[in-house]
Amino acid sequence: MFDKFDDLQEKIAHLEGRLSDPSLMSDQKAYQKVAREHAHLSKLHALYVQYQQVEVDIEENKQLLQLDEDVDIQDLARAEIDELKKKECELQDSIRLLLLPKDPNDERNTFLEIRAGTGGDEAALFVGDLYRMYSRYAESQGWRIEVMASSPLGTGGFKEIIALISGDQVYSRMKYESGTHRVQRVPETETQGRIHTSAVTVAILPEADEVEVDIKMNELKFDVFRSSGPGGQSVNTTDSAVRVTHLPTGLVVICQDEKSQHKNKAKALTVLRARLFDQVQQEHHDKISLDRKTQVGSGDRSERIRTYNFPQGRLTDHRINLTIYRLDSIMDGKLDEVIDPLINHDQAEKLREIE
Repeated sequence: MFDKFDDLQEKIAHLEGRLSDPSLMSDQKAYQKVAREHAHLSKLHALYVQYQQVEVDIEENKQLLQLDEDVDIQDLARAEIDELKKKECELQDSIRLLLLPKDPNDERNTFLEIRAGTGGDEAALFVGDLYRMYSRYAESQGWRIEVMASSPLGTGGFKEIIALISGDQVYSRMKYESGTHRVQRVPETETQGRIHTSAVTVAILPEADEVEVDIKMNELKFDVFRSSGPGGQSVNTTDSAVRVTHLPTGLVVICQDEKSQHKNKAKALTVLRARLFDQVQQEHHDKISLDRKTQVGSGDRSERIRTYNFPQGRLTDHRINLTIYRLDSIMDGKLDEVIDPLINHDQAEKLREIE
């Protein structure tokens, strides 16, 4: 594991030189990439230095056991060796985690798509509830969230809502949310107190650059129409809403939230680019491994991943058998206690694969 660690300092020094290069500073995207690599290698180097020191300390205590005949000194040496070996194992695990292959999308901004499934009006209302939950979580993380497209209903819910979340490490934390989310609660319109079960689907798509997805304009069909809100009332009197159809795949994106046709068109193309990028990635992953669908964070949107039971105040994540009785807190955006266990489980599975 440590064969190539001796030249870490040289690599870090090289990256530090690049970070001070004015030409790199003028390209913010390239600068951030180098800065992230520098931070990663610096953290790795710091852990390696600690590991080396622990190895030295263990060896010194072993020599003390052999050379010192004082029983108390030997007992202290044995106790310290035990503590040092625990620290050695912890450092090895930390280093292994940093050496795991990185998901190339982890640094990307992310599209959040929430759609009503079975359950009618109650499912549409839960789309709005989940969007508020994710919005509050994004705010707590210092991320920016922007609605790209939405289909509001007269009931106060949404048929679907699509948002772009921008910030640091967005995809790395949000990618575990893809799948079917089931809700169990008593609807406000229910007069006999019966619990209804509804479902919505969540899709997490990494944002794609223009250079990564080449969309040919002759493969697109554009339709414009007047935006409409809940109940069909006119939002404005100009044809500002845009429907984009990608003819080769049949993918359709509708954006009508902006009053400007130009802005709606730009948003629709951004969403379409992300969907095409995701489609290519899904096909690639399916070819690589059928086992991927059994892993946490596989992004299989047909999988029921979570149940929100309001009468019991319970959230259950079915992938890792996690149950939390703080549903109100979670719906208020306190999602770390759900996401952190998923990340830990995923990392543990990957570590097992390389052992």
